[in-house]
Amino acid sequence: MATQELTRDAVKDEADTILAVSSDSHITEPPEMYLDFIDPEFRDRAPYVAVDDDKGGEAFFVDGFARPIALGLLAAAGKQPHELKLTDEKFSDLHRSGWDPAYRVADQDRDGVQAEFIYPTVGMLLCNHPDAQYKNACSWAYNRWLETYVGAVPDRLYGLGQIIMISPEQAIADLRKIKDMGFKGAMLASEPETDDDYDQPLWDPFWAAAVEMEMPISFHVLTGGMTKSFIEGNNVLSGVQRTGKALREAGRGPGITRSFNIVRNCQDILAMFIFGRVFERHPDLKVVCVEADAGWAPHYMYRMDHQYKRHRHWSGFRDLSKLPSEFFRENIYLTFQDDFTAFEFVSYMNPRRLMWASDFPHSDSTWPWSQDVIAAQTGNLSQQEKEWILRDNCAELYQIDVI
Repeated sequence: MATQELTRDAVKDEADTILAVSSDSHITEPPEMYLDFIDPEFRDRAPYVAVDDDKGGEAFFVDGFARPIALGLLAAAGKQPHELKLTDEKFSDLHRSGWDPAYRVADQDRDGVQAEFIYPTVGMLLCNHPDAQYKNACSWAYNRWLETYVGAVPDRLYGLGQIIMISPEQAIADLRKIKDMGFKGAMLASEPETDDDYDQPLWDPFWAAAVEMEMPISFHVLTGGMTKSFIEGNNVLSGVQRTGKALREAGRGPGITRSFNIVRNCQDILAMFIFGRVFERHPDLKVVCVEADAGWAPHYMYRMDHQYKRHRHWSGFRDLSKLPSEFFRENIYLTFQDDFTAFEFVSYMNPRRLMWASDFPHSDSTWPWSQDVIAAQTGNLSQQEKEWILRDNCAELYQIDVI
């Protein structure tokens, strides 16, 4: 493929360089995306970009959100830490390849990346909206637009559709439609719209359908947990020391500590799938934990096994068919970008379930230094392990060809 040959040429003199596949990259929703692609019934409420008079710069305004979504961190890849800021940014200042696929390949080539799997940005936060039908309409506006975006460079960009889980019947129909659109998997909100959580029998038909369609299911950070503050209005990212019982319930300490909650939210989902016997009932189900790092996994698996071995009898928990850690190692894929501990403790995990990511163009991205970060963090790995984690695991999970 011509575009991939350009990437090959760019790194052909680097014998040890692996053209990576990013298992987690993003777009920046363009200002008119929701207005142009949303169901007409919701157009007058569609998210839009405008100047935030309170903080300066532009932001996404969402009907029902207590505060706008500032643009500053949405596409801050490549900036130095002291340059990161929430305010003062305009959409025209952001990486153009975040919404214009004609520019995306050049940014991939610069980073030694041959393909990316695409997640939303504003769409992740919309998963916290209280109006199920509204966020479902927004999700489908994104899916329609994403189809055009990845379709422009189909050998380098791969879409993962977004589903709001209103009912099993609706979710199965949406999953099939997403597959028919050419998407390789689906991102779900952290919580379903039903009283029954994901581990309850109500949702078994959906997990069975995901297995039958060979569609991996992803849970991305920021689709629950601390980002509910957009509804409640608490500025969880402020540097102000907050006091009071009500504020402690939202998180302890200064605002900067809230970011740790996004990992905990994903961990809770994974534990639910394991102890809720979802994997026991659906042994071929593949779940991807996205952007929550991976270095914590060995201890987490150890603690799950300890809890199971030591405490299941008095708590009345029935025996599982295998240890919790065994379900984790087989059914769960972890994506990460800058996580030295993930590479350091590969031998304590399943190296076939780890997937590197660049997170481009977000503020946590390793772009355009991904190859430098990879070289610095993978010195203890064999060439085979590097190939698995940087390229092959993701390619095999989503069934794509790589070079």
